[in-house]
Amino acid sequence: MEKAPGSAPSSSASALRLALAVPGLPDGPFCCPICLDLLKDPVTVPCGHNFCQGCLGALRQRPGPPDGSGGAGGAARCPLCQEPVPAALRLCKNRALCEVLPLLAAAATASSPTSPASSAAGSPMAPGAEEEDAAGEEGAAVLCDVCPAGSRVAAERSCLVCLASFCGAHLEPHHRAPAFRAHRLVAPLRRLEEGLCPRHLQPLDGFCRAEQTCVCARCRAHEHQAHDVVPLEREREHKEAQQAKVLSDAENELEELAVTIAQAKKMVELIKSAATKEREKVEKLFAEASKVLATFQKEVASFIEDGERSMLEEAEADLRWKEERRAKLAQCKQNLENVPSTNTIYFLQEFQALKVAMEENLSPVLSFQNELNFTKCAQAVGAVKDVLSAACKNQWDRLQGKGIDGLNFQETEEALSESRFPDKSNNPACLESRDYFLKFAFIIDLDSDTADKFIQLFGTKGAKRVLCPIPYPESPTRFINCEQVLGVNLMNRGNYYWEVELIDGWVSIGVIAEDFDSRASYNCGRLGRNTKSCCLQWNGQNYVAWFAGSESVIQQPFFHTIGVFLEYSEKALTFYGVKDSKMTCLQQLKVSHVAKGQCDPFQHKINHHFPYLFSCKLKPAFFLESVDAHLQIGPLKKDCVSVLKRR
Repeated sequence: MEKAPGSAPSSSASALRLALAVPGLPDGPFCCPICLDLLKDPVTVPCGHNFCQGCLGALRQRPGPPDGSGGAGGAARCPLCQEPVPAALRLCKNRALCEVLPLLAAAATASSPTSPASSAAGSPMAPGAEEEDAAGEEGAAVLCDVCPAGSRVAAERSCLVCLASFCGAHLEPHHRAPAFRAHRLVAPLRRLEEGLCPRHLQPLDGFCRAEQTCVCARCRAHEHQAHDVVPLEREREHKEAQQAKVLSDAENELEELAVTIAQAKKMVELIKSAATKEREKVEKLFAEASKVLATFQKEVASFIEDGERSMLEEAEADLRWKEERRAKLAQCKQNLENVPSTNTIYFLQEFQALKVAMEENLSPVLSFQNELNFTKCAQAVGAVKDVLSAACKNQWDRLQGKGIDGLNFQETEEALSESRFPDKSNNPACLESRDYFLKFAFIIDLDSDTADKFIQLFGTKGAKRVLCPIPYPESPTRFINCEQVLGVNLMNRGNYYWEVELIDGWVSIGVIAEDFDSRASYNCGRLGRNTKSCCLQWNGQNYVAWFAGSESVIQQPFFHTIGVFLEYSEKALTFYGVKDSKMTCLQQLKVSHVAKGQCDPFQHKINHHFPYLFSCKLKPAFFLESVDAHLQIGPLKKDCVSVLKRR
């Protein structure tokens, strides 16, 4: 089998070099410059250099660069002198070398300290394989690829051109021979092929900062020519300077994921439990409804049977009386007709009997002369069917309208809550434990694609308004008239809680509909000045709640930390002042009845327009109004972890 191009030198080449007393002879006349092994089926190219026929053929078949400087479809180049090798050149064997090489190989084999017989007598592994395996298992140094098997020493450097590792003695040719000046020496590597460019098969010696990838010399000369390419060592120093921050961010992300995963697992279990309970309730109610319908069916059937029996008795008695009267009248009539004309007394008697029979009126009065009472049953059952059908349709429409939020998540929230959430509308200044809200903690990241050009972001948690515009890239979601920024997170079910630190300036905190037009004018695009958003504003003196262009001034002291609690299924948004783990309710936006005679324009807007805000998915929103405005989204992960551990 032919040796693949770029593989390490074999034991026969090493033995030959030892026999010729020229250590590390990669550029000798009997070694292939491509595979660094003894020439096999040698061929000579026009520049005079010799190669293995298989190695050179494989080199000519490799895909070349776009400029046609080598590879399939173009002229390959000699690996030693870079002279072109025409693609149409027919490779012919060098007959002289073919005759000399077997003699040199036999002499090298005879002088080798380790004969093939001794190698074959043991394990089927190649010579030195045991040393490689032992070194790999024990984490020892990389061994020299040129040293004889059994006496290999640790390599000092690896060559990315030769794809081999060399000890100090065998590395000498790379230091003194001009042919090796272009070779790249690096610290000893076990997998040398990873240090080559997969496209050009040249050493990776630079790092492109534009595309964040390692490149070779040919990459720099062509597709990365206009990019910022620096040495690998310099980029490593740059990355090592960022390593501490990246690791810290990764650790924070892992902690956040741990919290959210725990919440997600609990939510999955709660959904399953709530669905099971709801399914059992529904089955029980349907069974009860079926029982009610079955009972009603039995009652209606019994009513029909009782009506039939009672009416049938009256009808049969009336039928018997009429049949008897008819028979009596017929007999009297016949007797009168049969009286002889000479018998006057008999005539008078029969005449009187017929007259008396005709005057008798003892027939019973029927109670169902006008209507049969049980014939109304079908109408009653039909009415029940219509009512049931309409009720089922209405309830089904309600179910589809409310979805999961109105049903299953109600059970979920009850299971999550250790105590019932108090009604803040009646007591707006009541205090609540912060631990209750941390169970609904929502980790928010700022969306840089929405930030106005006068807002500078600090990571994904901080935002500050600046005087000089920042050249953000174009984005269809970026605000262009208002100094606002949104969170990347969507909210469309359940409860959410987050905190914001007011560091300086005038700041507004709220929510906004996902489909809001970020290019709206300043008057219409600000938070709370439209029906698509609402907010709590700190204007340097007091808090103000905004919605649909209406405001409500709040008389409360300043809090550095603002907590926002969104109850999506309840269509309620509450703002809290947070201090010493206690929550002071500043304002709750929720539909509520206004006492008769009172006029509250702000609550009037809430009652008429606020529920429609929840027909859309919502996003956290922030408005930095003054030139010194500065906010930071509060870190909740550690507090959440402590709360979950206590639970």
